[in-house]
Amino acid sequence: MAMAFAGPGVRLGRRLLLAAPFALAAGAVLAQNSGDIQFQRSSLLIETGGRQLKFDVELALNDAERARGLMFREKLGPYDGMLFDFFQEAPVSFWMKNTLIPLDMLFIAADGTIRSIHANAVPHSTDPIPSKFPVRAVLEINGGSARMLGIKPGDKVKHQIFGNI
Repeated sequence: MAMAFAGPGVRLGRRLLLAAPFALAAGAVLAQNSGDIQFQRSSLLIETGGRQLKFDVELALNDAERARGLMFREKLGPYDGMLFDFFQEAPVSFWMKNTLIPLDMLFIAADGTIRSIHANAVPHSTDPIPSKFPVRAVLEINGGSARMLGIKPGDKVKHQIFGNI
């Protein structure tokens, strides 16, 4: 509205026009810092008990995506999750700071074999959750889902990153 007035308003309008690129840049930085990350999506299968369970997952493929993970999410669909790819086997550790919902963490070897499961990770906890073994990836799903669906160590996760699809 400042531009609608004559006289001093015109000056203010020019200042606003000149300041607009700076405001846009500041907004982009704030958006980046607030975690507006666009995760790639994919599907995977878990072979357990003679059946295949299909999950739709978001992929955490770089440091920024892995650091963000499922923080600040208020819900997760029953067959949704996030697959963290570390690109090589190594010991990894997670925590639940800023995570609002309980999660099961499936620690997965390079061939897609589930090595261990940490069930019902406690929201907001800063206690480390180690992989216990070197792993290539970690799949996070709703807390309690692994037990409810019969998913256990030794089951296979089928996905492109494991080269088994």
